[in-house]
Amino acid sequence: MHIIDWSVLIGILVLIVWYGIWKTRNVNTTESFLKGEQTLPWYTIGLSVMATQASAITFLSTPGQAYDDGMRFAQFYFGLPIAMIILCVYVLPRYYKLNVYTAYEFLEKRFDLKTRSLTAVLFLVQRGLAAGLTIFAPSIILSSILGWNLNITNLLIGTLVIIYTVSGGTNAVSQTQKQQMIVILTGMFIAFMIVVYKLPSNISFGDAVDIAGNMKKLNVVDFKFDLSNRYNIWSALLGGTFLFLSYFGTDQSQVQRYISGKSLTQSRLGLLFNGIFKVPMQFAILFVGIMVFVFYQFNDAPLHFNKSNVDIVKASSYAEDYNALEFELSDITQSKRDAIYQVIDNKNEGKDNTEAIILMNSTLAQEKALRKEAKKLIDTVSENENIKMESEDSDYVFITFVTEHLPIGLIGLLLAVIFSAAMSSTASELNALATTSLIDIYKRSYVQDATDQHYLKMSKWFTFGWGIMALLFATFASLFDNLIEAVNIIGSLFYGTILGVFAIAFFFKKIKGNATFFAAIIGEILVLILFSLNELGIIDLAYLWLNLIGCVIVILVAHLLSAMNIDE
Repeated sequence: MHIIDWSVLIGILVLIVWYGIWKTRNVNTTESFLKGEQTLPWYTIGLSVMATQASAITFLSTPGQAYDDGMRFAQFYFGLPIAMIILCVYVLPRYYKLNVYTAYEFLEKRFDLKTRSLTAVLFLVQRGLAAGLTIFAPSIILSSILGWNLNITNLLIGTLVIIYTVSGGTNAVSQTQKQQMIVILTGMFIAFMIVVYKLPSNISFGDAVDIAGNMKKLNVVDFKFDLSNRYNIWSALLGGTFLFLSYFGTDQSQVQRYISGKSLTQSRLGLLFNGIFKVPMQFAILFVGIMVFVFYQFNDAPLHFNKSNVDIVKASSYAEDYNALEFELSDITQSKRDAIYQVIDNKNEGKDNTEAIILMNSTLAQEKALRKEAKKLIDTVSENENIKMESEDSDYVFITFVTEHLPIGLIGLLLAVIFSAAMSSTASELNALATTSLIDIYKRSYVQDATDQHYLKMSKWFTFGWGIMALLFATFASLFDNLIEAVNIIGSLFYGTILGVFAIAFFFKKIKGNATFFAAIIGEILVLILFSLNELGIIDLAYLWLNLIGCVIVILVAHLLSAMNIDE
């Protein structure tokens, strides 16, 4: 990278860390560290809530998802506004009335200590894994693209986050996330403008959208009901809504963001702000990926986007095979480009475009087949040479475009976007993990009568400890097929069960602690069994449905156990 890019990247990161430390320099009590001063306005809450969910994985993986699969992933967020309204009406007032530090305190008041502790532990396991992944995901890609050592990249992101999160707690997280979201949104907007500007001069924006549509990349809504389909309107409105209800209503990393608002009204406005603007934001990020896809129809795209994999293959005995695939890709790319121009000419001249579109998509299918062959070749080299390589490369699409086609200065800005997103989501997770560890486990069950300064010190130690745990997990983690899916899969394994417990707490007053506790254990076991059966290929079930299934199982089993008088 150019020195200007390094200056932009380092300058933005240092400024964000300094700002977080400076704004929270007077944090000196456990309450202010864990809950903040409860003075945040709705727009800070809204941006903080968005930044907590929008990790670096969002900005690395989502454009690649669109590049490969079009806009279908946008459906994943259709249940978000519904979830936000339900939470504002039913959940948020309860948290404010009880004046809780964590969502799980409410469960002891409603049920008993063991139900509170079980739900807190489920959260700690799920969010602890996710915290490591939010560090690891951008690190492995940045280290591959920039030639950095993976462990050093992990350490850089993790250390910066730990510094200001340990220093200022939840207020530092919220204050820095506001700045990070500004950097993120500005960077993505600039990336979009650059990719459109770099299209050929004879290709208008309308032409680009038309090409994407004819290549079936603008397939936003799928109404076909299919349990094995990860992204359709039904999995979004049912499974997705339950996922967001659990994530925003019971996950401490989110609850901690909005209970720090100056009032119930401000927190409600912050959640509604997230519900309104999150969907178009994700749509826009996906659309950036679509424009990158169109850009590569007129500019040579690599056969495989993970350059480190390509270098290994080309240094192996399979180099000639890979070179042959690249040569074949060059011919197909030219044929596809000719077909695209023909489609555009026919459209402008008002001619029938049926045959030209068929030819264009036929060459696109040939290109996809070649890319699959390249992935198979990479898997073969990985197995035969005993070298760990992940053949999925969609997470490398956007960062490849950034590093190879953006001008000097903007590369540093976009890398700052990725680092900022990684830092914001990881900081929220560490803060939430520390709060839950202190309030729901340490203070409740082990040390109940210590001084406030003791609990403040332990809060910082828990934050530091979870930061180290996340770094260790990031160091030894393996890459999933797609990082944006990996985070949601981890969440879906636990969120249904947790949501089931909270749903009983809010809406089924006759069910008590024992029935809920054992129903949660049974529900979690069944969810893990279903996921394992799906991974083994015995059943075919999209992961989003696990949120709905887990929640329903917990509620039904709790009703059954309650009818058996287990609480008597």
